[in-house]
Amino acid sequence: MNKSELKEFLDEKVLEYNNPKFIESDPIQIPHLFSQKEDIEIAGFLTATIAWGNRKMIIKNAHNMMELMGNSPFDFIMNHKKQDLEQIKGFVHRTFNSTDFIYFIKALNHIYTNHQGLEYLFKLNATNQSLQPAIHNLKKVFFEINHPIRTLKHISDPVKGSAAKRINMFLRWMVRNDNNGVDFGIWESLSPALLSCPLDVHSGNVARKLGLLTRKQNDAKALAQLDASLKKMDKKDPVKYDFALFGLGVFEKF
Repeated sequence: MNKSELKEFLDEKVLEYNNPKFIESDPIQIPHLFSQKEDIEIAGFLTATIAWGNRKMIIKNAHNMMELMGNSPFDFIMNHKKQDLEQIKGFVHRTFNSTDFIYFIKALNHIYTNHQGLEYLFKLNATNQSLQPAIHNLKKVFFEINHPIRTLKHISDPVKGSAAKRINMFLRWMVRNDNNGVDFGIWESLSPALLSCPLDVHSGNVARKLGLLTRKQNDAKALAQLDASLKKMDKKDPVKYDFALFGLGVFEKF
């Protein structure tokens, strides 16, 4: 395929997957349970945090997280008592356990109490080109209160070479607003042009087969290369192509 044919092919795949049917089998269904902005943010952030491995298990455990917070995540984050955290003990998703979950609750309380919330934190540290520096700063703020060392690994850092797939996916959910019913677009202070593609095994393999990516590792350098390729096709909304790359990889075994 030449460049125009590739763009046409991927645009068709975006239309195929970027619609409400996508929600049924995707972890984004968890924040779609809520209507309040802060509930959507927190449900999205926690769901994205555990979004690796089997998708059915991710969705099941994310539902469990919401139930453990009384299906009112923002209220729980802000108003929980010490005894409320006892019921979380025993939660586990792969290497993310109840120690990590309890710390995330405390860190999110700290961010909403002292840093005006997640959106403000990302807006404050975004550059004109990228949100990757804002992800780096999120990690600094997230762990500026007393924390278990083991939990550090659950927030990625682009400055240390990570593609930060799960946080970039969360940012796509919050920032993109194309009225197709999948992504929320509730963070109006940030432009979709700043988003980076959630780069994982599936999207990376498809991107390489299509000539959008040459680097073999799925790291920060590969992400920068993929972002540059996608911006050539749509500089205002490059990450819409995540639907195409993911759909081709997961559903079509491209």
